[in-house]
Amino acid sequence: MKQILTIPIHALGAVRGLAAFAALAALLLTVPAHAELRVDITRGKIEPLPIAIPDFFAVNDAAAAYGRNVAQVIQADLERCGLFRAIDRRAFIQGGESLRVRPRFGDWRLVNAQALVVGSAEIREDGQLRVEFRLWDVFGEQQLIGLRSDTQPSNWRRIAHIIADAIYKRITGEEGYFDTRIVYVAESGPPKLRIKRLAIMDQDGANHRYLTSGSDLVLTPRFSPTAQEITYLAYVGNQPRVYIYHIDTGQREMLGDFPGMTFAPRFSADGNTIIMSMAQDGNSDIYSMDLRTRRTRRLTSHPSIDTSPSFSPDGRQVVFNSDRGGSKQLYVMSQGGGTPRRISFGDGSYSTPVWSPRGDLIAFTRMKSGRFGIGVMRPDGSGERILSEGFLVEGPTWSPNGRVLMYFRQEPAGASGGEPKLYSIDLTGYNEREVGTPTSGSDPAWSPPKP
Repeated sequence: MKQILTIPIHALGAVRGLAAFAALAALLLTVPAHAELRVDITRGKIEPLPIAIPDFFAVNDAAAAYGRNVAQVIQADLERCGLFRAIDRRAFIQGGESLRVRPRFGDWRLVNAQALVVGSAEIREDGQLRVEFRLWDVFGEQQLIGLRSDTQPSNWRRIAHIIADAIYKRITGEEGYFDTRIVYVAESGPPKLRIKRLAIMDQDGANHRYLTSGSDLVLTPRFSPTAQEITYLAYVGNQPRVYIYHIDTGQREMLGDFPGMTFAPRFSADGNTIIMSMAQDGNSDIYSMDLRTRRTRRLTSHPSIDTSPSFSPDGRQVVFNSDRGGSKQLYVMSQGGGTPRRISFGDGSYSTPVWSPRGDLIAFTRMKSGRFGIGVMRPDGSGERILSEGFLVEGPTWSPNGRVLMYFRQEPAGASGGEPKLYSIDLTGYNEREVGTPTSGSDPAWSPPKP
């Protein structure tokens, strides 16, 4: 049986403490269990794993709400991914402090639980919140994970996401994605006076806040690899420019006063380079900018429209959209430019390609016969699959583990108001869910795991 580690987390601002907790949790998950309790997420539609998540036991009265809230966030994370089915708490036979010693596994088998999450919360004398949890294999009657953390009470929600990530990884073998954020374009107002603001939120919609006022039109926000900066396009004084927004300080800086229109900026995996499209004299080509020297480099030179570039995770290749073949198709070239090769050959036109963080797939938007769809293909163009279709479905972004896509969907005017909304879907094409936002939303971008 694995031991529970005491891992200090000193403050929300103490990034190293939280990172250390997540890293040590990952190390614990590599220890094999005697009997595997696994969910194969590479298959298609699967039966969700029944899991029991009682409220975490409150060691003292001050921790009662934290114990209840942490358990609820863990449950919501796991249910939302579609791989777990939480058992109704009203069916539980065992509860309270007795769970901290050892579960009565027969009681949990009676309610058909295969996995059991047991935890406790305590407000210590120094004001710190101590959260402890164990993941149990009910039929194997063994502990799979044991972790403990001390942190400021305001960190409780993030600790819940980190625990959900640990459970997800132990059961699936893949990294979790719950301790992440989403940046998107929040839309409001009538069609002719549309207000578009940058907004950011946790992946479950919590901690939502607006980053820009709405005085300037904003488009195509994208996270840096550190998750601390966002690059985006803004029309300031009717001039389109690419900016970097620093999340911690709220400061923004313009990348450069380019002579033409710049758009669709994205970071390289190492965060040192921005790749984007730039239009001059009515023609759009792909450019990169070294953020250390602020020097630009032209990567394509063609009379067609080249746009929407995205680096591969290793930074060696770039996928982009071009109409050089007569219709909008996807092309891949070396990160330094050179002759691109076409990879899309299906019916319809292709756009907004985004390379998976795993490097194994490229997501895209396809338009065919007046309908849009979100799909994926391998970097050589093989294995094309459409995951979701509709009147307007576009703008895919990858979860950091490369297993989930988020995008926006809009129905015709009159149907659901015709407003754009965010959705997510599993890579297998199942578990499509709306992602709730305070207003309409479009053009989402998923962050890497929080540092």
